Amino acid sequence: MEEKELITKTTEVKQAELAAVLGLSGRRVAQLCEDGIISKSARGRYCLAKCVQAYIMYKTEEESELEDLEIEREKRRAEVELKRARAKKAKLETAEIEGNMHRSEDVAAMTTDLIYCIRSALLAMPGRVAVDVAAVSNPAEVTAILKKENYAIMTDLSQYRYDPKKYEERVRDRLRWQAVMGEEDE
Repeated sequence: MEEKELITKTTEVKQAELAAVLGLSGRRVAQLCEDGIISKSARGRYCLAKCVQAYIMYKTEEESELEDLEIEREKRRAEVELKRARAKKAKLETAEIEGNMHRSEDVAAMTTDLIYCIRSALLAMPGRVAVDVAAVSNPAEVTAILKKENYAIMTDLSQYRYDPKKYEERVRDRLRWQAVMGEEDE
């Protein structure tokens, strides 16, 4: 039976044997030696233990550097994304202040104003036509009076216009309110 040689801290191997242990090509082992990552112990011989440890250290540092680079890239991406978001927000705020864009809550408030205008016109109608309707006995005349009043209400409502000044006033009020609330939070 053949006696096996034990590997020790001083065991030396050929380039091809080291390549087989590290799972590399012989050319890659030579390249690592040229780069100073591993070193030869004698002509064409390598100290197995030292070279394996040096290679492990090299790969660990390489992975650490790659992780650091990836973290740095992610950080830069996040900073760019944050700057873009801030720029977009500033652009939207500018458009709002200039009256080129409206917040949904402001549009809802303006729509509510219009609805209240319609409501008050319709609720006021019976009081305005009561005397005229009471004076007639013919249903056709009652219908004509009511129709005339409805047309008057619709004409008034057709005159309802978006008022940019009212909108600006709402925006300023809301911004003042937000500023006051922000000061209280601090």
